Amino acid sequence: MIRTNQVMKITDDVVLGAEKPVLFSGPCAVESFDICMEIGTKVKAWAELHGFSYVFKASFDKANRTSSGSFRSIGMDKSLEVLQRVGKALNVPLVTDIHESYQAAEVAEVVDVLQIPAFLCRQTDLLLAAGNTGKAVKIKRGQFMAPEDMQYAVSKVRSTGNDNVCLTERGFSLGYHNLVVDMRGLPIMRQFAPVVFDITHSVQQPGGQGGTSGGQREFAPILARAAAATGIDGFFIETHPEPEKALSDGPNLIPLHRMGDFLEMLHEAWKLGRKYQDFQVL
Repeated sequence: MIRTNQVMKITDDVVLGAEKPVLFSGPCAVESFDICMEIGTKVKAWAELHGFSYVFKASFDKANRTSSGSFRSIGMDKSLEVLQRVGKALNVPLVTDIHESYQAAEVAEVVDVLQIPAFLCRQTDLLLAAGNTGKAVKIKRGQFMAPEDMQYAVSKVRSTGNDNVCLTERGFSLGYHNLVVDMRGLPIMRQFAPVVFDITHSVQQPGGQGGTSGGQREFAPILARAAAATGIDGFFIETHPEPEKALSDGPNLIPLHRMGDFLEMLHEAWKLGRKYQDFQVL
């Protein structure tokens, strides 16, 4: 397989697909400025220590919750204000999800990367709206999509003249409440665009706790090392100081106090993967 030589430029200093892995990390949702700052401050320091470029992540709205009774947002305007304050305070780029085409332009005024949720990766108008902002676009592979078919989502964004696009792996559906990661999908998608591995949602169990999702975070280090060994470009990790009290996705979040050791392990696996990324048996 031939890896594309295209990269995704986030800022002048943060480039996905270059020589340094990029870490997209933060809480699942914007809960408060204080929580975001606590997480962002610590993760930024660990990322720098262990050789990652850092992009702060938090969703301004969880529009795809299992139950309508679950937490969604503190409000779009308030959430975007929190993100903007965090980005300026920490001097880091930002990524958040959009779910509707009309959100793209407004959110792009605040963040550096627009993330397309997995369930929406085929939505042409959403992809075009994201691409037309000129900001980097991060597309999650749908749990129902073949890896090779993600080239068409990439093409939709690039049709706007915006080449700053990447793909993200988060597992595919296999039976009820269960996701499985096929590591073959990572090099397949790497033919079309830089690739990020979503560690957090690959261990999620959608709807696995009745009206909420469950998770098996004990498998996160194993899947993370396996993905890193393929030589991909970046990692997506959600974290929280108290996962059991998080307002979204608590069961599959990495505890904040474990993130430093996790990133050290991950970077070591990534270096090994990069060393042998071009090894072939054909």
